[in-house]
Amino acid sequence: MLDPDGVLRCGSDWVSLPPVEARLLESLLNRFGAVVSREALARSGWPAGAPGRNALDVHVLRLRRRIAPLGFVIKTVRSRGYLLERGTALLAVESA
Repeated sequence: MLDPDGVLRCGSDWVSLPPVEARLLESLLNRFGAVVSREALARSGWPAGAPGRNALDVHVLRLRRRIAPLGFVIKTVRSRGYLLERGTALLAVESA
């Protein structure tokens, strides 16, 4: 769950996200398990106009690092965009 203040909560764990990363994650959460195009992600992160390609890549990298401890991964789908899902290590622990 991502609250309006940019705090991602998963059980008793949480992580605070900067505004751009919170908007990117919200877009990924809205299509959890499905591919979100780079263009759609850039529009959600920067509603007033998307920055260069590298800015999106840098913010996705930072977001990956922030959400990894909560068991989420962002996968790159070549030539299509990004996909948010639960990490396989966490799923193995939960099902045991």
